[in-house]
Amino acid sequence: MQNQGFEPATCIPAGMRNSGSLAKAVLPEPISALEPFKDKLHIIAGLHGKHTSPSHSAFFGALGGYRGSDGVPPSGPTIDYELSKALPETLLPHLCIGMDSLENMRAKPTVANLSARGAGKPIFMHSNPNHLYQMLYGGISTGDIRSQHEARSGMLDRIEQMAAAEGKALPTSDKQRYGEFVQGFNDMNGLRERLGKVSDHLRNFAPEVDDRYTNPEFETDWHDCILDLGVSALKSGITNTLTIGSGRGEIFGAWKGLGVEQQGHNLGHMTQKDNPIWIKIRQYNSRMLVKLMEELESVPEGSGTMMDNTLIVYTSNNADKQHTNGANWPVMLLGNCNGAFKTGCFTQLDGTRPINALYTSILKTAGVDVDRFNMSEQMAKKFDSGNGPLKEILV
Repeated sequence: MQNQGFEPATCIPAGMRNSGSLAKAVLPEPISALEPFKDKLHIIAGLHGKHTSPSHSAFFGALGGYRGSDGVPPSGPTIDYELSKALPETLLPHLCIGMDSLENMRAKPTVANLSARGAGKPIFMHSNPNHLYQMLYGGISTGDIRSQHEARSGMLDRIEQMAAAEGKALPTSDKQRYGEFVQGFNDMNGLRERLGKVSDHLRNFAPEVDDRYTNPEFETDWHDCILDLGVSALKSGITNTLTIGSGRGEIFGAWKGLGVEQQGHNLGHMTQKDNPIWIKIRQYNSRMLVKLMEELESVPEGSGTMMDNTLIVYTSNNADKQHTNGANWPVMLLGNCNGAFKTGCFTQLDGTRPINALYTSILKTAGVDVDRFNMSEQMAKKFDSGNGPLKEILV
């Protein structure tokens, strides 16, 4: 999820106005890194998210398909969490990582803006690679990392015990909310124990810790480290669902490592088409997508590779631009998820089906019997011209 919007012209080949094959098309400069992977690419235009209030970000609504706004708690589960429940069980069902400026990632190493388990139950994004490395691989490390991991583990165990004891004295009205707080520590401590049981396996996947972790020159150093950790979690089988929030679902974000001096809110007030700044940012995103695909292609799975059984979804939590009504919400899909999705093509929809229909399609391919994701019949009468998955994108 890239913040500040996804201008359609930055991904749709010039002159391509109708649905068709990408075989003879030339991809726009911002996504040119994906040119060798056109056979795995599906560009979709014409979905909408008008009901999510996406201006300045739909926050949880971008992945939830419901109304979202700054400070508004999630009103239901998001697609990434629902998908993680449907897929085979892993040590950590769902990992959410977020990229921002160094200042923000240091000041707020975890934030919750994009993913949720349900109404009022946000999922935190990890933004400090040192903390995330300790959580995933601290148990197999040595030296300072191992010492910090053990100290942190002891502290978290104690906090969970104290929090559970204190919660018993709370009024009934506060117990449920406080219970979520205690459960968070329980989940974290439980994950540490589960990871410890497969330590020998994890040694094969832990990224090498270098100066980028402890002494980053630019925020992109930490972005790259965070991506490496997310990829390693997929390859090792720690998780099967990875959510990446570039800008962490808000109007912030920085890319000084790319030579982009502007950051945050001002980036959203720029036209993205033919803008050298946004070309750099989108090219950086595209290189990340290429790395993710190549890493997954290196892992044998079944009769093919992990990438053969994967779907990567690239879009924005702001639809097409920062100040938007959400009438056009471009999406790029990479991979076919074991032959379920069409690839090597561009699909132009008519703007009458919501992003919820895409999420319904994804859940259908995972075996979930659902006709509408997070959309009541009453809402559908106003915002959805159809029912069920998008037949235009499925094989």
